[in-house]
Amino acid sequence: MDLKEKFRPFVICASIIVWFSLALQFSVSLNLSAGNYLETTKIFLSYFTVTTNIIVAFCFSCLSFLKWNETENLFAKSSTLTAITVYIVVVGLIYNIMLRGIVSPVGWARAADELLHVVNPLIFLLFWIFFVKKSTLQYKQALSWLIYPLLYVIFIVIRGYLINKYPYPFIDVVQLGYPKAILNAIIVIFIFWLLSLFFIFIGKKTAKV
Repeated sequence: MDLKEKFRPFVICASIIVWFSLALQFSVSLNLSAGNYLETTKIFLSYFTVTTNIIVAFCFSCLSFLKWNETENLFAKSSTLTAITVYIVVVGLIYNIMLRGIVSPVGWARAADELLHVVNPLIFLLFWIFFVKKSTLQYKQALSWLIYPLLYVIFIVIRGYLINKYPYPFIDVVQLGYPKAILNAIIVIFIFWLLSLFFIFIGKKTAKV
């Protein structure tokens, strides 16, 4: 059996888990907003955690049903898969280091919280370790991987300016002011870049083994 086909059951199961976690979080959020779908959707999509988990879900879905060919499937490219790994690992790191404990969800909200911030990052990290071809990774790719987090920061700053609300406390201009919030955003982007270089380094080292 081809190695890629061997991992297909894992990818299909992972896809189901990630989509379930997103649906669960949306349901919890919808309940908190008293059934307001529009407001729930706007808030839901303002979180980097959610948008990144959506990318992960689409990635696993594409790998489940499309050809595992880098020329035909964007999500089969090692650079794309490594970039997504960086994004979702940052989700896990920032939440568990900086944000855990700020709120204490219970019940289904706690389940969704742990799935999105712990389980899904670990699943994708394991997928990257055991499946992704790493020999073609290049250090110069790390800069292009910053486009997504940079666009997110720009979106959040503009959105926050318009509605005076921010999804994360470390970029909350209302509480911190622009200088501190922008500095924090730059630090987070720098973490993305360093982690990207780290994954490329590890990928190159393990590819030689």
